Amino acid sequence: MIRFENVSVRYEEDGEPTLRGLDLTVPEGELVLLVGPSGVGKSTLLGAVSGLVPHFTGGTLTGRVTVDGRDTRTHPPRELADVVGTVGQDPSAHFVTDTVEDELAYGMESLGLAPAVMRRRVEETLDLLGLAELRDRPIATLSGGQRQRVAIGSVLTPHPKVLVLDEPTSALDPSAAEDVLAVLQRLVHDLGTTVLLAEHRLERVVQYADQVILLPDGVMGPPAEIMAVSPVHPPVVALGRLAGWDPLPLTVRDARRRSGALKERLAGLDPAGRLPHPAPSRNRGSAPDPGPQTPDRLDHSARSTAGEALPADPDGSAAPPPGDTSVRTAPSLRGAISAPPACEARGYGGSTPGFGKGRGGGILPFLRRRTRSTTPATDTTPDTPLVLADALGVRRGRVEALRTVDLQVRAGETVALMGRNGAGKSTFLSTLVGMIPPTSGTVHVAGRTPHTTAPGELIRQVGLVPQEPRDLLYADTVAAECTAADADAGAAPGTCRDLVSELLPGVADDTHPRDLSEGQRLALALAVVLTGRPPLLLLDEPTRGLDYAAKARLVTHLRALAAKGHAIVLATHDVELAAELAHRVVIIADGEVVADGPTAEVVVSSPAFSPQVAKILAPQPWLTVEQVEGAL
Repeated sequence: MIRFENVSVRYEEDGEPTLRGLDLTVPEGELVLLVGPSGVGKSTLLGAVSGLVPHFTGGTLTGRVTVDGRDTRTHPPRELADVVGTVGQDPSAHFVTDTVEDELAYGMESLGLAPAVMRRRVEETLDLLGLAELRDRPIATLSGGQRQRVAIGSVLTPHPKVLVLDEPTSALDPSAAEDVLAVLQRLVHDLGTTVLLAEHRLERVVQYADQVILLPDGVMGPPAEIMAVSPVHPPVVALGRLAGWDPLPLTVRDARRRSGALKERLAGLDPAGRLPHPAPSRNRGSAPDPGPQTPDRLDHSARSTAGEALPADPDGSAAPPPGDTSVRTAPSLRGAISAPPACEARGYGGSTPGFGKGRGGGILPFLRRRTRSTTPATDTTPDTPLVLADALGVRRGRVEALRTVDLQVRAGETVALMGRNGAGKSTFLSTLVGMIPPTSGTVHVAGRTPHTTAPGELIRQVGLVPQEPRDLLYADTVAAECTAADADAGAAPGTCRDLVSELLPGVADDTHPRDLSEGQRLALALAVVLTGRPPLLLLDEPTRGLDYAAKARLVTHLRALAAKGHAIVLATHDVELAAELAHRVVIIADGEVVADGPTAEVVVSSPAFSPQVAKILAPQPWLTVEQVEGAL
């Protein structure tokens, strides 16, 4: 179905090829997984299949790519639209219409399908992807994960022969990801659709793949064989390598069957002493490292508080008193199992005129010029939480995005917010940076009310990395972005650049941020905010596009910040990240807190949010391969 014949792609005449000498054949009716480190060329390979490379992206493609007999060099994307359906890393760039139902129908309209066929397929897709309650919703009001489902649905309705998907589950909660992958399997098995997808969260996908392509080598083979040599692999494979299992398991079920001897070796050992870093006391109040204290030090972090509304997601959870390690659950778990409501407005991507438009316009340069605050880094005391939400409620139009949320976060604590797409996680983060005012209740950050605090003062307390990293980036090169971040934070020259290199090596200084992969852009945005070392760091889906090695480096850096007294709140669907990093996990559903407690207790008690190691070694209390390796 898809044939690569000595394919190389080069974007710069004097630069290294992104792809080199690729010879592959992808058979019809198979699900083929593309793996490799961030920035290795996975998106370029997918773009070559859809015709976007080089017709849209530019660059030089040598060799030949054919899809269903059509040469992509002579067939631009519009002439491949009836054969190839594509969803890129950024769902927002995919949309053409304003509402969910119209977007699902648009591709079929372009191909001239009969109205009766269009209506039937729209209804089928709404049910398959759990979008029925969102059919009339404006796309601009959806959360990031809801948008991703709509984008996937819009390419399913025309029934293409080939589906090309770039990080299709990166913004989805675990249950939604399973639903999407089940739909893809049905298309492969029942309709003979060929699916080529790139994904970093291999723990979700690898067991469904018929073949795996490993880049940059271009090697293709069965999943078990490729995972045995791949530098990127899921926790179940890492545990299998550690335990010496042969063949390596790809599923939790297979690993559990072989785990008897490993459980015996671990019996009686306590992983509590092998947590990522010591969980702070509820009364811990050591002041965070304030970072450099020059007047403009947090201006670059202002990017995270200025401008547009975040995707909608709530949070709230009352911190247990000292010594209380119980998991707190709401009286009813209705919100945890019902279908997602119409929820949350999402404004990233252009709702505020001029935001992120470059140095000449928008509010970011203005904030940089006017920030001359000399306020101390934080006004909290050892007994005062850095974040305090009391009966917090937020209404977005007719939608109650947050409901009576109670949550405390203290200095040195790392809290993971989890829950289905549209639950309210990002809405809660938005309230902490003053982008969304409360409808009821109160919220305080470092003793301040965010929505009434001047931006120049608030950004000294809190930094936010949003779901869309490009919202923070407006310089023309990586080097210029890092230079600006250093100046804004009052940090030593090269501080931001060192962070970028630490998180994701190999990013060139003269690269335009738009030319980076999604993972590279995220690493740059993280470095920009981390350069300011704010006392409170908010991260919204911080591992989208990051491979396992980059994620491990990010975890190491965040642990060091927490050890210095910085508080970290992250909204994530990455259960492995939560297991590695968080002291507490707060689960949110329909704007309400349904569970709040120590990570080990909350994630193990929830099948949807439990990491692979916990499932394999249950009922023993191990969460990560790192803990097991340390014990052995």
